[in-house]
Amino acid sequence: MKRALALTAVLLVPFVTPALALTSAAAVVQDPKEQKDQKPDERADVKEWITKLHEHAGKRGKEDQEAIKIIDENLLKEFETFGPKDRVAVVKALDKLFNEKRQEDEDGVRQNSLYIAAAVALGRMGPESAPVLIPWIGHKAHKKDVLLQRKLIESLGRTKVEAARPVLIKLITDDQSQVQAAAIQALGEFEGAEIKQRKECFEAVLKHAMSLKGQVDSNPNDLIARERQDAVVGPAMTTLKRLSGADEPDLNAWQRWWNKNKKEDWAKK
Repeated sequence: MKRALALTAVLLVPFVTPALALTSAAAVVQDPKEQKDQKPDERADVKEWITKLHEHAGKRGKEDQEAIKIIDENLLKEFETFGPKDRVAVVKALDKLFNEKRQEDEDGVRQNSLYIAAAVALGRMGPESAPVLIPWIGHKAHKKDVLLQRKLIESLGRTKVEAARPVLIKLITDDQSQVQAAAIQALGEFEGAEIKQRKECFEAVLKHAMSLKGQVDSNPNDLIARERQDAVVGPAMTTLKRLSGADEPDLNAWQRWWNKNKKEDWAKK
């Protein structure tokens, strides 16, 4: 009788295969590497920095330097150590700064140092920052601030996200020459993209630069075209080199290079 009960008890115990045992253990004991790679999230110090940032920014410009110090020395410096929720929270906090109002002086110059600091910082906070940067480019509240627009555009390029490419390509033909130049420069950040995307950027930059060159060549007195060409040619030469890996002395040479190599595999070169 006792033997029968003992046998029954053994049969009732679930059989665990070695593989299942390992799986169960893995579910309970986290991989040390994964555990090491995880970053603390929803940190108290991050929340405190964001709170102080908004307090300083809300003083109508009187404490902008204190706000910029928090951006540079805390939020930007420590950004790579933040967990995903904190990264999103920081980007959102910088986004709100562009809603702050700043007065213009008697010469019509606006105090924009806080906006500039936020724009530059966001360029190093991709990919989370790309959706924040895009709406402020050309926004009516900041459109007249050409320096800020340049910084926003350049920062968008630094995020290197695919969604930024068509935005930057469209900006190549903006009404303002400085915006055109910034967009062309920003497209150079896609030097590490897939060949197809690099060729699309290359073609758009070369086409616009050659168009301006043609306008100036046909009418040397076209001051608007000349101003745009002067602003664009430098960034265009640099970006064409970055995107292609080649090096040509002028736009005409780049056009010949493109005609010869546009269907080639640039990776092999």
